[in-house]
Amino acid sequence: MIDHSVITCPSCGHQATEQMPIDACQFFYDCRGCGALLKPKSGDCCVFCSYGSVPCPPSQQANACCSDAL
Repeated sequence: MIDHSVITCPSCGHQATEQMPIDACQFFYDCRGCGALLKPKSGDCCVFCSYGSVPCPPSQQANACCSDAL
């Protein structure tokens, strides 16, 4: 399982490598470039699944927690 992902802000393009929680989904992320508050896109469980280079660990493991979060 991969536990780091590069989040790319859709507003300014800033990229940051972040450690993902291994047993939960992250619903919000503050961009360090422009300050935008990122939220998951419709149908995604978390910001890593929407804006990251790697989906969150629960999604990598096909864990039900992410689909139950919606």
